[in-house]
Amino acid sequence: MKSDDLLALYRTMARIRAFEEAAEVASQGGVQVLGVAAAAAGAPPAKVRGPLHLSIGQEAVAAGVCAHLERADLLTSTHRGHGHTLAKGADVNRMMAELFGRSGGHNGGKGGSMHIADFSVGMLGANGVVGAGLPIACGAAQALKIRRLPQVVACFFGDGAINRGPFLEALNWAAVYTLPVLFACEDNRYSATTVTGPMTAGEGAAARARSIGVEAEVVEGNDVEAVSALAARFVREARAGGGPRFIHALTWRVKGHVSVDRQGYREPGDIEAARAADPLGLARERLLARGTPAAALDAVLADARAETEAALRFAESSPAPAAAEAYTDVQTLGAGAWR
Repeated sequence: MKSDDLLALYRTMARIRAFEEAAEVASQGGVQVLGVAAAAAGAPPAKVRGPLHLSIGQEAVAAGVCAHLERADLLTSTHRGHGHTLAKGADVNRMMAELFGRSGGHNGGKGGSMHIADFSVGMLGANGVVGAGLPIACGAAQALKIRRLPQVVACFFGDGAINRGPFLEALNWAAVYTLPVLFACEDNRYSATTVTGPMTAGEGAAARARSIGVEAEVVEGNDVEAVSALAARFVREARAGGGPRFIHALTWRVKGHVSVDRQGYREPGDIEAARAADPLGLARERLLARGTPAAALDAVLADARAETEAALRFAESSPAPAAAEAYTDVQTLGAGAWR
């Protein structure tokens, strides 16, 4: 990979990292989740509305895959979806406002972190239900195929999703109908607060995909160059009519299940290993070895932080949704129509 291409991926990862680090701080007000107080008594209330699931340490998967998607391509995500949304091209200001529950957010402050969506860049939505994005991605891909459109669908999900019914249903559907879907399993080794390995029989996600005829490969998910190379080939093949493809990206979850989770269920060495495998650090080392000045890389990080600070100001200044907005975007079940 050319240094300029790796630098572009590094920039995407830096933007995701800066956004999530700022969101983490904004979420740690006087909230209590998983029985752990997030801040000392008397702390101001959290600015982020609702749970916040961070993908810090997993940025290489989002950056490496989305680098090969066009604006019109579609994407489904998980409850840990900030990185995918940013890498797909969503506006950082409106994303932060959505997390703050403000009217300036992508979804008017109604979706929050776990249900953020931006149809303008093909991001069909994060999802609070584990594995729910898989059949949604297949439905979108089926529509593309029926209409003879050239787009592909990228479907991100975690390792916990492979033990749920929608996983097999979606892969079977995609294989039977030769759908243009790129399945991307972000295997961060934990399902909420439980180690995934002991709960997963057989040889894992890629083996399950291959068993029903979906071409699958395992990749080092913290190596953004490796992810990018595999995604480039799989996206090209899916777009050419080759049917679904499956990436099993082995990565690490650095933070807890939610932003105020102190991870008492993890071994200290496990967290240390996750931090040591930092995808930004690996990319930085390679860029320096190839002659990119340290000052240029420092500038990328500074730009990402400045962009995030501006997003925080935008979110703070955006008003809360009007009370009447609670009655919009709701479905009338009797009439079967949206109003």
